[in-house]
Amino acid sequence: MNKHLFAVVLILAALALGGCNKSSSSRPAASNKVRVGYIGITCEAPIYTAVEKGFFKEEGLEVELVKCNWAAYKDALALGSFDITHHLVMLFLKPIEQGLDVRFLAGIHRGCLRVQAGVKTNIHTIEDLKGKRIGVPGMGTPPFVFANRVFGTHGIDAGKDITWKVYPAGELGLAIDKGEIDAVADSEPIGSLLIAEGKVRNIADQIMDEPYNQEYCCEVVANGKWVDANPKAAAAATRALLKGAKWVETNPKAAAILAVEKKYLASTPELNTVALARLRYIPSVHLAEESLHTAGREMKVAKMLAPETDTDALAERAFMHLDGVTDEWIKNLAVETVAGGQLSKAEDARLLASLAGKDMESSCCRRKMFDQPDQEAPNLADPDAPCLSRKLVADQANH
Repeated sequence: MNKHLFAVVLILAALALGGCNKSSSSRPAASNKVRVGYIGITCEAPIYTAVEKGFFKEEGLEVELVKCNWAAYKDALALGSFDITHHLVMLFLKPIEQGLDVRFLAGIHRGCLRVQAGVKTNIHTIEDLKGKRIGVPGMGTPPFVFANRVFGTHGIDAGKDITWKVYPAGELGLAIDKGEIDAVADSEPIGSLLIAEGKVRNIADQIMDEPYNQEYCCEVVANGKWVDANPKAAAAATRALLKGAKWVETNPKAAAILAVEKKYLASTPELNTVALARLRYIPSVHLAEESLHTAGREMKVAKMLAPETDTDALAERAFMHLDGVTDEWIKNLAVETVAGGQLSKAEDARLLASLAGKDMESSCCRRKMFDQPDQEAPNLADPDAPCLSRKLVADQANH
């Protein structure tokens, strides 16, 4: 090989792996060790719970957490920097269409995305959004994709009929206040907080509106080569995550406090509780597979997938069934109920009112606390930061 060409190949390989510090392998060896990727956001509660409650250990697995940044997350999984995680369906379908080798394995939770209009506007329906300015935390992010899906099914051309404006997630409410935008597309806990603060009204809600209320925004997703080489470990890891999801659904308040106290994310117990209480962590296999079909069809209508793409074939290629990971197993799965780990509607309302009454707009912590699955890189984070094992992060914090 030409020396110059060889140097270029080396440089490109280094750049491809630059988002994480874990090495990848084209032929992963069968092992009971599993590397679970995470970013450090609210909706990853099943990951934190499965680790802290020993669910991976119960499945005979030795687990290592690998902390990543948003910008490198999809490529890091595909390149083998970690093996498995749970993440947003709408963030992966387009890359899978383009050849990314990852597989969805089961559904984790529903309901994190919304389209909301300012209360001072005359916007009350999806059709009213035509010609309006909509704030999003980033082009191509899940809130942006969700809004495009909604518009596509209501005859609105999101490329021509909408003016998109990008803001950090924690500043969407401020942009509404200043009249810079008419509406927002966002994720939890931003949506609930903007409602509590009296800034917006819901126009499209993934937890309430059909068909979105029956589909999963986040599913277990794994590196394709790793699953092929480690089907038993993949099934075991998936079961651990599904058990974590069921535990979170049963004990949302306890799960929210656990995540903050164990320093998996930058938030407060109150804010994290509000966010988790609204999401539905009801795991499923069949509905998870159906979600890929629904999302694919609407993304194609919204021109976010190629016009020639067979969305049913895409969904079938993207989803993989594993032995021992079934709806029957989920139905028979029992988890503990922690005393005081639940949240009543009255307590949820009090927490929202308390958060809405706090002056967080001027706080430097506001943006950091609002790191959610809505941006390529989290607020106040270094987008070029490498993926680190959680043990290494803990070691660094102790020095």
